[in-house]
Amino acid sequence: MSYASELQWLYGLSARGIRLELDRMRGGLTHRGNPQRGLAVVHVAGTNGKGSVSSFCERMLRAAGYRTGIFTSPHLHRFVERFKVNGRPLSEAEVTRRLADQRRDAENMPPLTFFEHSALLAMEAFRDHGCEVVVLEVGLGGRLDATNVIEDPAVSVVTRIAFDHMNILGDTLSAIAKEKAGIFKSGRPAVVGARDAEPRRVLLEVARRKKTAPWVIGREFDGAPTPRGARIRVADDERDLRLGLAGAYQAENAAIAVAAMHRLRADGWTIDDDAIATGLAKTTWPGRLELRRVPDGPDGPRPRFLFDCAHNPDGCLALAAHLRAMRTGATAMPLTSSTLSTPERASRPTGGAGDSPSKRRTVLLFGALADKEHEPMLACFDDVVDRRVYAVPDVPRALKSAEVFTAIRDGVVAKSVHEGIAKAERLAGPDGLVVVGGSIFLVQEARAHVLGLRTDPSISM
Repeated sequence: MSYASELQWLYGLSARGIRLELDRMRGGLTHRGNPQRGLAVVHVAGTNGKGSVSSFCERMLRAAGYRTGIFTSPHLHRFVERFKVNGRPLSEAEVTRRLADQRRDAENMPPLTFFEHSALLAMEAFRDHGCEVVVLEVGLGGRLDATNVIEDPAVSVVTRIAFDHMNILGDTLSAIAKEKAGIFKSGRPAVVGARDAEPRRVLLEVARRKKTAPWVIGREFDGAPTPRGARIRVADDERDLRLGLAGAYQAENAAIAVAAMHRLRADGWTIDDDAIATGLAKTTWPGRLELRRVPDGPDGPRPRFLFDCAHNPDGCLALAAHLRAMRTGATAMPLTSSTLSTPERASRPTGGAGDSPSKRRTVLLFGALADKEHEPMLACFDDVVDRRVYAVPDVPRALKSAEVFTAIRDGVVAKSVHEGIAKAERLAGPDGLVVVGGSIFLVQEARAHVLGLRTDPSISM
C-alpha cells in the first residue's frame, strides 16, 4: 500500500467516465454508514466562480472560529489538495489509508466513478475530523452531481452561469441553469449569483418551487470592484472590504460568499463582521490571476508569469478584462451592471496584480481541451496580448496538436507545455509578461514547471 499505488487504482476508474446520476453514490454512502449525514454544508455550484466563492466561504467560516472542511476539484498539483481541514490538505498517509480502505470495500459497493470515490473520501474525512461546517464545491452541473446527496444544506449557492460542458448540461443557458439549480433544497436558504436574465429566470423559478426564498445578486446583495478589493452591499449595509484574490470579477464572487454568510448568520451561526473582513482578505486560490516573479535563470532575468485557470469563453473574457486593466492602470469594471454606487476608477489594477501601467510585451501561452469553444476563447485576447504560443496539456481530453489554434488566431506552436514556456519566455523578454490560460490542466503543468513543484498526475475529473 502506497500513495502512488492507491492513486493508480483510483485513476484507473476514470475509464468509467463521467456518469451523472445519484443512485450509485447513495448506494455507496449507505454501505459506508452515510458519512454525509450530520454534516453542515455550504453547497456551491456554478459555471465560473464556484472555486473562488467556496474558498471565500471557507476562509470566513474559519476566521469565525469554526472547524472547516472544503472539497474542491480538480486539483492543481496534488490530489490531496481536494480535501482540506482547517485550510490544510489531508496528508498523503491519510489519503492512502482511506483510498486503500475504499478499494478493499469496492466490490461490496456500486461501481463508483473516480469523482464519486473522491467525494466519498471527502465526506468520511470531514466526519472523522469533526468538521463543524463543510464547503462542498459541485464537480459538474449540480442536479446529478455526486455532491448532491446532501439533503439538508445549511445554504445552497449558485454562482455565475455561462456556456460550458454543453454536451452534458445542455446547449442553452436555461438548460445549464436548471442543472445548477438542482442543488436547491426545499425550505433551505439559497443564494443566486447569476445576473443574466435567462439563467436567472430559471434559477428563481426552481427556487420558488422549492420555497427557498433566495437572495439574489443585484437585489438583496451586490458587489463592485474597488482599488483594494470590493464594495459589498447586503440589504442596506454597504462597506468596502479588502480581498485576497485579484481581479475585478472577484467583487461579485466575494459578494455571493458574504451573502451566504449572512444567510447562515440568520440561522444562528456566529459570523461577525470582523470574521467576514478577515476571511475575505486572507483568502488565497493558486492559479487564479496569480502573478509570480521567478528567480533569474542561467540566461539571466526571466519575465513575470500570470497563471489563470480560465477554461471557457466567460473565464477568458474575465482574464482579458484583467489584462486590459493592467495595461491601462485602471480598475477593471464588472462584466455586467451593478446596483451599487460605482467606485472611483483606480490608479492601479485591482487586487495588486500589477503596480503601474506598463508597455511590456504580453505573450499568451494558451491550450484548451478538445471539447471547448476555441474561437470565442481566443477572440477575447485580441487587443490585450502581443504574441501567442500554443501548447496542449498532457491529459486525455486534450487535442492531439496545438496547430488547430493557428487556424483561429496566428501563433507559435509548441510540441509540449515545457517547450511552450521556453518559446513564450523568449518572445516576452525579461521585462515582459507570460500569461498562461485556457485550461486548468495547462496551468497545472506550466506552473509546476516554472515554480519547480511536485505534482500528481493530471485528470480531467
